[in-house]
Amino acid sequence: MIFYKTKEEIEIQRESCLLVGKALAEVAKLIKPGVTTLELDIIAEEFIRDNGAEPGFKGYGDFPNTLCASLNEGVVHGVPSNKPLENGDIISLDCGVLKNGFYGDSAYTFEVGEVSEEIKKLLDITKESLTFAIENAIVGKRIGDIGYAVQHHAEKNGYGVVRELVGHGLGRSLHESPEVPNYGRRGKGLMLKEGLVLAIEPMINMGTKDVIQSDDGWTINTKDGLPSAHFEHDIVVMKGKADVLSTFKYIEEVLKNK
Repeated sequence: MIFYKTKEEIEIQRESCLLVGKALAEVAKLIKPGVTTLELDIIAEEFIRDNGAEPGFKGYGDFPNTLCASLNEGVVHGVPSNKPLENGDIISLDCGVLKNGFYGDSAYTFEVGEVSEEIKKLLDITKESLTFAIENAIVGKRIGDIGYAVQHHAEKNGYGVVRELVGHGLGRSLHESPEVPNYGRRGKGLMLKEGLVLAIEPMINMGTKDVIQSDDGWTINTKDGLPSAHFEHDIVVMKGKADVLSTFKYIEEVLKNK
């Protein structure tokens, strides 16, 4: 079942999506070598609750935390821990909120201290692939056009595109239909119609596309142990240009001033 949102519902949901970006910006202020992801998790939960919302992930499928914190070779679903971040790490933080009955869901991969140029390029290409995907999330295109945009940009730069984990519809439920893979064929799949809210989230690996589940039962890691990047926006399908509900603006203002 696919749910198309009214203009009123979209504005309510926009508040949830923007709040995720603000929560990740609060966390961004603290990211540096020596900080633990559990400390970041506590800050995110407090901020979300202080803003009249609930953490969208905590308790969802028994997940124990507010943030998914995936370190280096962690692709997604990493569980926050007391392990201190180290210089040269990257940490992908995925966060969800529930406010006024609607979910927001966004992710950003952060550099810890000084990272290599090789890793900077991975992050840049992953974020660019998200931009290209959003450009294809318009009325008259198809789901396959979104996936193709991500896959084409990532693979031409020599990266692996994760197959097992996908983007999704988003609304009163955290995961709604349809699924939004980061690979696909142009002109294939569901026709995109106005009012469809999607969480688009490229997960791009420096090496192989293959992933494995860690012993904690949650974290998904790259099979070859090479780094992975993850960026996610929530968008509404519109005519001509998608309406991006989430934002990286607050995060990037913090990073610029650090």
